[in-house]
Amino acid sequence: MTEAAGPPPFDAAPAGAQAAGRRWAWLPAQGSWGYYALLGAVGVLVLGPLGGVAAAYMNFSLGFFVGGQVLAGILGSTITYGYGADGRHGANYIQTIAASVAGMSGMAVVVQAMTWMGLPEPPLWQLMLYMLCVGMFGVGVGMLYTPILVDRLQLTFPSGLAVANILRALTDPVLLRRSVSRLAGGTVLGAACGIGAARVALLAAVDLSASTFGAGMIVGARIGLAALAAGLAGQALVPYFISVGWLAPGDPFRKITFLIALGMIMGAALVDISLLLRRAWRQAREVRAARPRARGGASWRLLAWVVFWGGAVVAVGSGLLHQPAGYLLLAVMLVFLFAMVNGISVGMVDQNPISSAFVLSVILMAALGLKDPQVGLIAATVLLVSTSQACDMQQDRSTGWRLGTDRTVQFRFQVAGIVVGAVLAVLFARLFMRAYPELALDQTMLSAGAQPQRWASAMTYKIVGALRGLAQDLPHQRTAVALGIGLGLATALLRLAVKSRAGYQRMVAAGGRGRVLDFLVDAVLLPSPYASSFGGFVNLPTSAWFAAGGVVASVLNAMPGRRAEADPLPEDMSTTSLVGGGLIAGDALAAVGLGIAGLLFTAMG
Repeated sequence: MTEAAGPPPFDAAPAGAQAAGRRWAWLPAQGSWGYYALLGAVGVLVLGPLGGVAAAYMNFSLGFFVGGQVLAGILGSTITYGYGADGRHGANYIQTIAASVAGMSGMAVVVQAMTWMGLPEPPLWQLMLYMLCVGMFGVGVGMLYTPILVDRLQLTFPSGLAVANILRALTDPVLLRRSVSRLAGGTVLGAACGIGAARVALLAAVDLSASTFGAGMIVGARIGLAALAAGLAGQALVPYFISVGWLAPGDPFRKITFLIALGMIMGAALVDISLLLRRAWRQAREVRAARPRARGGASWRLLAWVVFWGGAVVAVGSGLLHQPAGYLLLAVMLVFLFAMVNGISVGMVDQNPISSAFVLSVILMAALGLKDPQVGLIAATVLLVSTSQACDMQQDRSTGWRLGTDRTVQFRFQVAGIVVGAVLAVLFARLFMRAYPELALDQTMLSAGAQPQRWASAMTYKIVGALRGLAQDLPHQRTAVALGIGLGLATALLRLAVKSRAGYQRMVAAGGRGRVLDFLVDAVLLPSPYASSFGGFVNLPTSAWFAAGGVVASVLNAMPGRRAEADPLPEDMSTTSLVGGGLIAGDALAAVGLGIAGLLFTAMG
């Protein structure tokens, strides 16, 4: 797969350096079939499934997942360390395939949504084939836009930049050992907490969740406290929501606040996307003025790839899953829009609003007359999966662009990850829901007391809530969404007005009270709608553990010794971030291990 040559990578290794930089002679030569087989085996058989388990578990327990690029990059570097400085290319291939597997595995929530809604579930092989086609189409569209977003606009892609810096840094053996040890320590602790929460009554009583705590450690106190504040506000408003008929007595607050939260995201997105598009346009003009335009565009092979897999999505969805081809074709066409808009968002602010893409596509289909929730789910899944994989491809290519990694080879590794991830997404869904039957309960129909605290499943909650609106005409739901849009729009504009003022920026830069005020604005007074909306999607204990992890991480990172230690390194390699990632992985492994053990015990009994 080829595309425009683009600008020369600024970290390419000189020719002939591969053999000279190899530390261990027994390793397969770079570029040989053994070399690619080694990298593929590590990504597909070890790190991909590990990231996939963590992603599926996080989506089931929380409703979002942390990308596996950092974890896979660090662990992959232990394999490629023997290649010296050029090992960063092999580590990049490993993290590409592993992150692709993880991203697809997180889409197990589609199967959970089918179960919640009581929809007939297609045979396993048909679901796997459909997910494969959608993933292949998405990665092709992502690569199609790479010459624009990565080569020409040269967007930052913060996570891609962080991974590139990490892979460069991990050629240092001391740093590599330290990073792996902290990941391992977090994993062991997360596994212990996961087992303890399932076996110790006291830990179960406080709804201990190591993965939620770990996710909070990664995002920090500003986001964690904002989510908790929104959750507390939702809980406090329950009597009011009951009085106006938006909730029935005993309903959880998130049965209505998830709609407000979705609206908040949409309202904030209206502001942010407008700003991003304007910045992207200006940046494109500056880049064109500064240097010659990159020659050519996407190759005919890439275009053929996109057309073929787009047609396969429609063919499999209509022929095997028996859904109307018109809505599937509409979803395929919408991917071209959202892959560009969400790609700009990821490239500039590291946010991929895939839930918004799903919900907006459902709203558009409803406007065109769609009433069947099964059709809506199968069609909108195209947006959910394709947008995720397209932006993941763009982010991975930004890493490869910085490292000088061969883009054609990287694309092939991404494709291999899609194949494995499509299979694991369905298998993980079956495994988790059989091991933990509460995952199959439709939480949108449960009372507050019956909500499974350990399994918030916020993404599934959003998906099912949006689809139920197709069959039910409930005016208060539209009002809640409209209220959320207004709140999100107003909050985003106020934040822009406050934070763009030169006096405010000088005060924050001066430190002291200015930094404290800025923290309070972000965490409590005027939090980002993206952060606070999370509190509207999950139960209150989940928000509490999420905030606790953020507070602990922020306090530790604020200590003078910690700050000095982390300064020269990417934020993703801080001690708290690595331990948080380990907690997530360990908790997920504990859940899978206990689930498999329970299934085996039941079968043997």
